[in-house]
Amino acid sequence: MTRTPLSTSLDSYEVWFVTGSQNLYGEETLRQVAEQSQQVVAGLESLPVNVVWKPVLKDSDSIRKLALEVNARDDVIGVIAWMHTFSPAKMWIAGLDALQKPLLHLHTQANVELPWADIDFDFMNLNQAAHGDREFGYIQTRLGVARKTVVGHVSNPSVRQQVEDWQRAAAGWTAARTLKLARFGDNMRYVAVTEGDKTEAELRFGVQVNTWGVNELVEAVDAASDAEIDALVAVYLESYDVVPELLPGGERHQSLRDGAAIELGLRSFLEEGGFGAFTTSFEDLGALKQLPGLAVQRLMADGYGFGAEGDWKTAILVRVANVMGAGLPGGASLMEDYTYDLVPGSERILGAHMLEVSPSLTTAKPRLEVHALGIGGKDDPVRLVFTADPGPALVVAMSDMRDRFRLVANVVENVDAPDLPKLPVGRAVWEPAPDFATSAACWLAAGAAHHTVMTTAVGIDVFRDFAEIAKTELVVIDEDTTVRGFQRELRWNQAYYRLAQGL
Repeated sequence: MTRTPLSTSLDSYEVWFVTGSQNLYGEETLRQVAEQSQQVVAGLESLPVNVVWKPVLKDSDSIRKLALEVNARDDVIGVIAWMHTFSPAKMWIAGLDALQKPLLHLHTQANVELPWADIDFDFMNLNQAAHGDREFGYIQTRLGVARKTVVGHVSNPSVRQQVEDWQRAAAGWTAARTLKLARFGDNMRYVAVTEGDKTEAELRFGVQVNTWGVNELVEAVDAASDAEIDALVAVYLESYDVVPELLPGGERHQSLRDGAAIELGLRSFLEEGGFGAFTTSFEDLGALKQLPGLAVQRLMADGYGFGAEGDWKTAILVRVANVMGAGLPGGASLMEDYTYDLVPGSERILGAHMLEVSPSLTTAKPRLEVHALGIGGKDDPVRLVFTADPGPALVVAMSDMRDRFRLVANVVENVDAPDLPKLPVGRAVWEPAPDFATSAACWLAAGAAHHTVMTTAVGIDVFRDFAEIAKTELVVIDEDTTVRGFQRELRWNQAYYRLAQGL
């Protein structure tokens, strides 16, 4: 079977730039429309996803055909639309109704400053996006089209950043729509939050969630050759600060070789099956010698999604966040709120997991260690030990609310951690916005999960765009949040999403 390494790069994607006008204005005006729209596209160069200019759209049939072409192209992840002149909106109905890719409405114009002394009606006929885009905005709202609207000239860095955020969200959406997720075993017994409707997840997000027996993975692990294990151990020795007992000749070196075999088998299984995310469970390890720790950490750092204890919803979020953050400093990882430091005025959250936190959260060199694990009933697992770098971060959870999925996001700040000599796992210490008590109260009110994705690469604006594209509820806990206001938002959302689904 062919093995295909997972890609997290955005280089293969395109976004198409379409410009609306009509035949009313004559060839000279339409020529200028084309030239000026190409100048706008030039102003969007160097964004993470290439923006490709398309000829000016002047009638309903050409708009519809372009939408169908976009839908059919896997490499085209969205459309940016601008009504340079006045494009009567009824000609956009069929195309917008057919479009199945993310849409950004760029409300801009060719010039920054108006040439006041030279303005005549030829200028006005050419430069009338001020009301052309309002016509376009009306029909989008009339049809209920999900989109992002960005206002301003492309020379404004804020405009470019908003377009980039949307591009990243569109790439995350594309990754979800094509994602295959392998569950090795079931979710942890009696746990509610890791349950969920996998059929609804495929309908809403496009992700295929299916289960494979753990011993199918064991067969792939057992197939790893000594030469392959030797080569991977050499990578470990070069990449990490390896404790002496795991070094070649050390008394626990076999544990490192067993961990390497697990990584080789897991990676080959995922590549051969075309999987971009996976889950494991300490309650269902089959003939695996260790609970996968090091392997999971390294796979997340390479862009895979992962959820512990069978938590496939978090695995989706980790994969999506990895794609959305491609090329940016930082990373994305499974995270879990574990325990609190409740000193008044300096409350902090200590997050970790048994083993599985991605080293993409740190720029320091992790330490590769082996320690006993009190659950799972297997050999002591190898793992990378580190603390996430200080700086801005975001934690996002997905919950199944019976009639919909809910995303809950908290803006946080990772801080320097005290010394933790007896906690040999990857971990992060953070202060949540707006403060600990408000954050925790709102998180609990929202029914948000205890497993999250922590991302230090992308911020809340990218996740807002992703939720809008996915037509999925997102509630945000940030510096402006109050408990009372958040509770009102939850009640409004409950009513809105039930009404929006119809009878």
